[in-house]
Amino acid sequence: MNRALSKLGILSRSEATDAIAAGRVEVNGAVIRDPLARVDPDAVRIAIDRKPQRRAAWRTILFHKPRGTVTTRRDPQSRSTVFEVLGDEARGLISVGRLDLATSGLLLLTSDTRLANWIADPANRVARVYVVAVRGRVDEEGVVRLTNGVESAGEVLKAERVTIRKASNRESHLVVELREGRNREVRRLFESIGREVTRLKRVKLGGLELGSLEPGQWRDLSPSEVAAAFRGAPVRVRR
Repeated sequence: MNRALSKLGILSRSEATDAIAAGRVEVNGAVIRDPLARVDPDAVRIAIDRKPQRRAAWRTILFHKPRGTVTTRRDPQSRSTVFEVLGDEARGLISVGRLDLATSGLLLLTSDTRLANWIADPANRVARVYVVAVRGRVDEEGVVRLTNGVESAGEVLKAERVTIRKASNRESHLVVELREGRNREVRRLFESIGREVTRLKRVKLGGLELGSLEPGQWRDLSPSEVAAAFRGAPVRVRR
């Protein structure tokens, strides 16, 4: 039940748990006392303090994730999370995929799980573009290996496109486009050719670009903007 209220964007999970324990929440006219009770929020009538509740408007935001934050809602190691950075703005939202602790850049958050699942599905081949810095020189031979495919932990990883911006014996800067979004994919790609990633920033997802947003800043996306950025995605309109 607490999860349903959170998904609806009505209360946070902890606020919902407190409200349920206090007997303030009703489902189809009956008081619910179990915060873990399974409820389909789109198939029942929910009231708090006897006032009918409706789903908050569907919402998707583009966020510049700062380096040093994690994308989970709670972190067992007490590291800063993107949800703490966003505060009340993150109520009812989930992150679309993940960026690791040391990666910054474009992160989507949405209240629409169908949209999130569509973007994350490798079958839809949504473009993910990163600016990467690595130790040492990456030459054209390395680019060919990355785009032809390399093996890492029993998986074949392959970059869609790699562009060298700068290369020296000390450091190389590159732009990398991926289409599958596997776990730590950019770092594992470069590890496979003997190069350590020192800086990683996502600058594009589908047709959306990070633009001039500074770390910690965000902006709302309209349904038409989301639909244009992810052709074929199941985009719901606000209501």
